[in-house]
Amino acid sequence: LFDLRENLLGGTLEDLRDRLARTRWPDQIPNSSWEYGTDIEYLRDLCEHWQTKFDWRVQEDRFNRWPHFLTDIDGQQVHFIHARSPEPDALPLLITHGWPGSVSEFLDVIEPLRDPRSHGSDPATAFHVVCPSIPGYGWSGPTVAPGWDVKRVAEAWKVLMARLGYDRYGVQGGDWGAFISAQLAALDSEHVVGLHSNPLLALPSTAAETALTEQE
Repeated sequence: LFDLRENLLGGTLEDLRDRLARTRWPDQIPNSSWEYGTDIEYLRDLCEHWQTKFDWRVQEDRFNRWPHFLTDIDGQQVHFIHARSPEPDALPLLITHGWPGSVSEFLDVIEPLRDPRSHGSDPATAFHVVCPSIPGYGWSGPTVAPGWDVKRVAEAWKVLMARLGYDRYGVQGGDWGAFISAQLAALDSEHVVGLHSNPLLALPSTAAETALTEQE
């Protein structure tokens, strides 16, 4: 079990605020905005927000509402949220984020997925939710070896779901998570019972085989 609050002890937040306060700002051509790069006033406001307004402890509380875990798969640390449903017959569902995202994308949907009864929906649609962080992202990082492509991540997710004891589950993903989920559905077709993908990409074997209308 992994507690996010313990992960940021030792002055990490204070160090971030100090480095933001000591930012050495570049000059900007007078009367210019984004023509030559990031607008300096926009960047100052952004740094001011992170230095004085953003409250990581509030975000910790949102994260820590759910159980977090660390495991080792193929020599790589893997972090994941595992939020089981109160419905005993719930279907396990593995959802994967994209780039440059994180499991934070799912914090607001975990509860209605795992407990639809409390949200006025059919309890038969409940899921045991598993949200892993892709190696190199969040608390699954940094990667310790090259080669963590879509297929290798899918292979790791197959191991993860087996370790959790799930022999029948669905997968969902967006952005890179969509490609990982599609690979996982192919790699573990014996256990994956459904795939929801956003986006879905299909490529012809050659461009010559595709006829497009003028509108297309």
